[in-house]
Amino acid sequence: MMRLSTFCIAGAVMFTLVGPAAQSRQPQEGVASTGGKADVTLAITGATNQTPWVAASGSLVAVAWAASAAGRADIYTAVSRDGGLTFGSPVRVNTVAGEARVSGEIAPRVSLVPKPGGDPEIVVLWNAKDGTTQIKIARSHDGGRTFGAARPLQTAGAAGDRGWHALTVDKGGTAHAIWLDHRGMAAGKDAAADHKEHDGAAMAQRSGLYYASSGATVSADRELFKGVCYCCKTAMATGPDGTLYAAWRHVFAGNFRDMGFTSSRDGGKTFAPLVRVNQDGWSINGCPDDGPAMVVDLKGTVHLVWPTVAGGTEGALLYAVSRDGRSFSAPVRVPTLGSPKPSHPQIAIDSRGRVVVAWDEVRNGVRGAAFSRMTAGAFAPAQSFGTNAPSTYPVLAAGAKGLVAVWAAGSPAQATITVRLLD
Repeated sequence: MMRLSTFCIAGAVMFTLVGPAAQSRQPQEGVASTGGKADVTLAITGATNQTPWVAASGSLVAVAWAASAAGRADIYTAVSRDGGLTFGSPVRVNTVAGEARVSGEIAPRVSLVPKPGGDPEIVVLWNAKDGTTQIKIARSHDGGRTFGAARPLQTAGAAGDRGWHALTVDKGGTAHAIWLDHRGMAAGKDAAADHKEHDGAAMAQRSGLYYASSGATVSADRELFKGVCYCCKTAMATGPDGTLYAAWRHVFAGNFRDMGFTSSRDGGKTFAPLVRVNQDGWSINGCPDDGPAMVVDLKGTVHLVWPTVAGGTEGALLYAVSRDGRSFSAPVRVPTLGSPKPSHPQIAIDSRGRVVVAWDEVRNGVRGAAFSRMTAGAFAPAQSFGTNAPSTYPVLAAGAKGLVAVWAAGSPAQATITVRLLD
């Protein structure tokens, strides 16, 4: 059995699980409290804690992340019922110990299904690799105290690699997922050799954007589009009218790696033709490992942010909106801290209806997280999260106490997960 202890360091509270991180899927005893709005630190002792994701519904905030040790990783979730001020003990999500496959662009995803008079249902999606590469999903019906058995979303025995997934949940509780799937590469015996020789639009036709849903049953997975840039995270969101939206990096003729976008107005039965969000003018013979992020506001406007290279030479974050789900506004540039390559953007809308973008970038040899809010139609100057240690892969969610920001903190070998209320 594991034993939970808590201790404070510089105003932050750390969860520590003593013993091997993958022994138990049951919640550990104890609740950590910051006693205010100080940062909360979540961690599994003896593991590298990385790749966080966050979702909020009212006062309930769920943070999912991966804890890795000895080459094996597990997915954990911790839940706050006071808007992010305090968190209960972490609970392991994955049924098969050590199966999780994670990276900055392959983070676990968590979504919430509000339930009248009770805790929201918590849905977690992750990438697993235990003999084969799989997309798996699991649910908690008791507010994150326990999780049910995982369900795979891809066709049983599907060949090839897959991951870079995204998740959204509709009002009825059906989970909708997309991911990048490379079973087309496995179909040709020369795929590996071809992959080493070039990485262009023709090669991208062997990789596809796949979709499946999971409610009472799991739908058959199917390919929506060929030609994806195959190591960049994807994004998915649900509008107030139930429309599903999906975004990813696509490889267009000439090796231009621009944002692709689609929507479904019938719950995932059909999807609209591919929309090219913008022609950024960035042609690269390889994958940048850096994809888009998306949120939909209460009016149904889609807000999209993505990393690119402006003028083919300078890294930039671009932001655009779509009010009809069919075309996008001319993109505007998000102000950053001035490094040559701002990366890994995320986006949310706070309680005042302001768009907030977070990302990380390297300054003075240290990668740090930053954010910018939009007020009166313009982004304010970028603000650093202000940590001395590395702070990477920030994610955002709007909760009852304010905007919740979560990131991986510290050096990779000793990383923990930090939770902060921004307002």
